[in-house]
Amino acid sequence: MSNRLPHRSFARTRSELSEFLRHHRAKLTPADVGLPTTGGRRTPGLRREEVALLAGVGLTWYTWFEQGRDIQVSESFLLNVSKALRLDDAECCHLFLLAQQRPPPSQAYRPTSVSARIQQLLDDLSNRPAYVFNLRWDVVAWNAAADDLLDLGGRNPADRNLLRMIFADPDMRRRLPDWGEDAQSLVAQFRCDLTGTPDDPAIRTLIDDLKKLSPDFRRWMEQPDMTGYSRGIGTIVAQTGERLRFQHEVLTVDEHRHLRMVVYFRSEPKDG
Repeated sequence: MSNRLPHRSFARTRSELSEFLRHHRAKLTPADVGLPTTGGRRTPGLRREEVALLAGVGLTWYTWFEQGRDIQVSESFLLNVSKALRLDDAECCHLFLLAQQRPPPSQAYRPTSVSARIQQLLDDLSNRPAYVFNLRWDVVAWNAAADDLLDLGGRNPADRNLLRMIFADPDMRRRLPDWGEDAQSLVAQFRCDLTGTPDDPAIRTLIDDLKKLSPDFRRWMEQPDMTGYSRGIGTIVAQTGERLRFQHEVLTVDEHRHLRMVVYFRSEPKDG
């Protein structure tokens, strides 16, 4: 009995994988993925050869994969198939779980932005600066209030990283009257976030770059004990010259890609 149960479980997973791939292939048309529409089709959706072409993988290998054969596929293969089938984050994660019994790596399937619904939610927060960032602290989406506060739209994508803005942008540093307190609290929170993927190469590159740029960042990253933690800037001077104080709330947007939304709330100064 102990030998049969894993076999049935494996067979069931392969059957679910086949059904999952066929279902998502049938949902797409050639026009959806930028392919020309050819003659009559006996079944709806893309053909296997079209998915293989879009994914940049061999037709035979993809066919065996969709048939649920016992073959080993790489992480890049799964990511390419995910993108060819236009899978969203949850669907990509499900594909990985079916094929490799694990979720995708935290940064592997990161698109350049968020879903239309999340962007609408950001835009609806018209009076509160809000942005979405990933585990590396790259800002991937924001609203107009956050753009006014942090000039996110005017930055190059590579510089649209909260830590780079704090430690490598002299203009931003001049606008932070409590720079030392804010910067140290942000580094403390970043160190906590690192426990999720301590060896992510993109994150390690960011850390190495910032250590070279800033002795403060290097010291705080290596300092074991810290008391303050923050995912947002506490005090900033607006473009109008007004000194603004904020508190923050953090919402999980996508747990698989570690996307979080930070919402800024004005904190009025105390009298006296």
